[in-house]
Amino acid sequence: MASTDVLVVSIDGTIGWGAAARELVGALRRAGAQVEHVGTGPVPQVRTFALTDLVQARAARRAARRAIDRHDPRAVIYCSITASLRWPRPGAVWLDSLAAENRPGRHGIWQRPTERRRLDQATLILAMSPRSLDPIPRPSPPVVVLPSPVEPSGAPEAERDIAAVTYTGDPLKRPLGPVLDAWRRARRPDETLVVAGPATLQPSPGIQPAGRLEPAAYRALLRRARLFLAAPRREDYGIAPLEALADGCLLVTTPSAGPYPARDLARQLDPRLVSEDLARAIRIGLDDPRPAYAEHAAELLEPFSPAAVDRTVAERVLPRLLAPP
Repeated sequence: MASTDVLVVSIDGTIGWGAAARELVGALRRAGAQVEHVGTGPVPQVRTFALTDLVQARAARRAARRAIDRHDPRAVIYCSITASLRWPRPGAVWLDSLAAENRPGRHGIWQRPTERRRLDQATLILAMSPRSLDPIPRPSPPVVVLPSPVEPSGAPEAERDIAAVTYTGDPLKRPLGPVLDAWRRARRPDETLVVAGPATLQPSPGIQPAGRLEPAAYRALLRRARLFLAAPRREDYGIAPLEALADGCLLVTTPSAGPYPARDLARQLDPRLVSEDLARAIRIGLDDPRPAYAEHAAELLEPFSPAAVDRTVAERVLPRLLAPP
């Protein structure tokens, strides 16, 4: 193999994509590739979605151009559709969702037509979910479903002593208000919802803020919880609910828009828990859980496991990336 087989380009603006890029690099290396990874570094915060995507795309272009000049890779993977929008060289695109879905109206005025061109020009499309490309006609390059891996964080606790956990991140995509309103209507006096994440929240009866947690502490919290609550306006990949399922929580969620693979798994596990009536679904989850829910969830999550992702990278991704033109 060449000194550099694959260059992975990522935007450093989100924790999720940073972690996903590192997982991809690891899988490619375990498959035998020589891999370099370049990130954008800090990206300025700007006011609108259209400008945010432009700033990030330009930062990805600069980082990719420097790394291509230095490493001369045989193939390039851009992590996220945004990272590909101003690419200096065509490559593969690993995406969770599209501007066609999450940038309506003026928010995606330049991104939507550009992403269509990039997807048609890509050497390979890696989709985190089978639904990632639903908003557009099927592009011409080959498509491989490649999720970001998820696995249990440890042995489940003997007793789940927390009624429910929720995670708050982006207040626009995942507003906390609907979850808190539903919880207040549904809870009984001895039941507590633990709220993890950066939201500013004061403790109140039945609601306990945990603040920002290190990953290990957060996953330990999930292993103690009976339910994980989610009510996003829309969800792209949604690593938090997938981690909750992996750690044995019942997922109670609204049927939100977006690829959102955990929503589809939750419907298979217990469709009563995927509902616009979140308060009613909470009570069902606490009072009438489906038998062997966690065991069934573990079976459905097998395609998301690190071993399954490694197989896909070794058997379906790397041979396509490095195939002769």
